[in-house]
Amino acid sequence: FGFVFRTTMRLVRFLLRFHPPGIILEYIRKGELHTKSIDLLDLTPDADVNALVEDISSQEPLITEKKMQQVKDLIKRLQKRLAKKDISKYKLKKKIKAHVLPLTNICINKAGTKFITGSYDRTCRIWDTGSGKELHCLEGHKNVVYSIAFNNPFGDKVATASFDKTCMLWDVETGKCLHTLQGHTAEIVCLSFDFESALVATGSMDRTARLWDVNSGKEMAVLQGHTSEVVCLAFSRVGNILATGSFDNTCILWNTLTHRQLHCLIGHQKPISNISISFDGTLLLSGSMDATCRLWDIEGGTCIMTNTSQSDVVLDVAFDCTGQRFASSCVDGTVMVFDTKLLKCIATFKDHSADVTKVVFNPKGSRVVTSCADKTAKVFDIAKKKCVQTLDGHGGELFSCVINYEGDTIVTASKDNFVRVWKG
Repeated sequence: FGFVFRTTMRLVRFLLRFHPPGIILEYIRKGELHTKSIDLLDLTPDADVNALVEDISSQEPLITEKKMQQVKDLIKRLQKRLAKKDISKYKLKKKIKAHVLPLTNICINKAGTKFITGSYDRTCRIWDTGSGKELHCLEGHKNVVYSIAFNNPFGDKVATASFDKTCMLWDVETGKCLHTLQGHTAEIVCLSFDFESALVATGSMDRTARLWDVNSGKEMAVLQGHTSEVVCLAFSRVGNILATGSFDNTCILWNTLTHRQLHCLIGHQKPISNISISFDGTLLLSGSMDATCRLWDIEGGTCIMTNTSQSDVVLDVAFDCTGQRFASSCVDGTVMVFDTKLLKCIATFKDHSADVTKVVFNPKGSRVVTSCADKTAKVFDIAKKKCVQTLDGHGGELFSCVINYEGDTIVTASKDNFVRVWKG
């Protein structure tokens, strides 16, 4: 590319991001490589590309007149992907008995080529999604492996959290333990990598969350503020923020650089079940055993919406990849999908007959996939407002489901100790 802006900035290349829609700019400034993103979260297949590029170039100095046609071509590729029809049907490809003792959790890497399972047998196992073969058995914990995660989007490390009060970091390629993170004084029940894979956060029954350096394994901070167990947590992609949810009915927002508490979000009347942060880092979504989900403004720490339409415990909540939609699932078998800007429900699904334990969006945000204690997973089309496929065959209650970045692979996990791999 070679364009020089004021002799200090040189555009190196464009990278395309399909989900959510965006263009990544790689550029050199003062001899160092940097990146910035042009987020196109509102992009539609019929958007005026010329007007959009004019607007982008007026705000972004790296997009010069010479580069405008290339940006137009990239946006047209994004529009083509958005216009692509959803997968008509997922077919069962693999049925795997993952562990002898009960499963606790499941996670998939961004590419969908590998997934991991945790178990009461004190191990985590890495699986090849295509062949269904076990790649590594991660042994070392002395109690239940309860929470697990890939360091997506990289996918080269796995973190496992255990009732033995430790978290372990593993190399995906070799299956070797890189670090054992010790410090919690009670069971660890949740964990997450940040989006740069620089930090991992753990939440524990000891009422604290802790931050750890991924490369060194060093404890960076003990986040104290909750008065009961920390059961869920989430990093923001921007703003150096970690959110924690607790059985004390509150969520707390923390600055991951200063380790200081920014806001304590008070409003729920019963314990928090799960939380999610929008792509742009402006909103936190919380679900609670008080039968509500709440939407919070992160900067101000204020509640901007409370949904009271569900009749029982809200088990899970999730944003789509753009943050423009969110969903909640409930013990009463219902799943609700909301428009974030309009703050209104746009679809309600009542096809399940028991606890809906997990809800995730497909990459386009046009569908949600659910797992349920009625032994099925379902795929719901939001625009059509109906279930378009039931993924059945498990012999026990489903406790989770995951979908990959492309949306062509779903993995379901059940209390029958089997996982099933479904391909579109």
